[in-house]
Amino acid sequence: MQTQTIDGFHAVLTPDDRAICDALRALIAEGLSDATAKVWHAHPVWFLNDNPIVGYSKLKNCVRLFFWSGQSFQSPGLSPSGTFKAAERRYTHVDQIDRAEVQAWLDEAPSVQWNYRDIRKTKGQLHRLV
Repeated sequence: MQTQTIDGFHAVLTPDDRAICDALRALIAEGLSDATAKVWHAHPVWFLNDNPIVGYSKLKNCVRLFFWSGQSFQSPGLSPSGTFKAAERRYTHVDQIDRAEVQAWLDEAPSVQWNYRDIRKTKGQLHRLV
């Protein structure tokens, strides 16, 4: 599987999953134009100042949109994920993506960040950045 680039990640997806990822990628690029995008741990992820903000991944039966600090967002619609501050939304069809909802999360993401960049230095303790 070629996943060194976001294009490579998309290239191996089914057409339905690729449509979801293409739509999410466009929304993220528009909403976080200052972010740096790369494949990180085999998934497309966007970073602000080297801190992971948002990404998506292909799960067995869906595509998961993932915000590292999403549990702290005021905008509704995300479900908690994991033991830290992350939250997610899962999609099985591109028509399920609500542009306004995703945009609200992207608008909030830069101002609601937990420091995942330094989580090893802080021995697993998260600290609020902004």
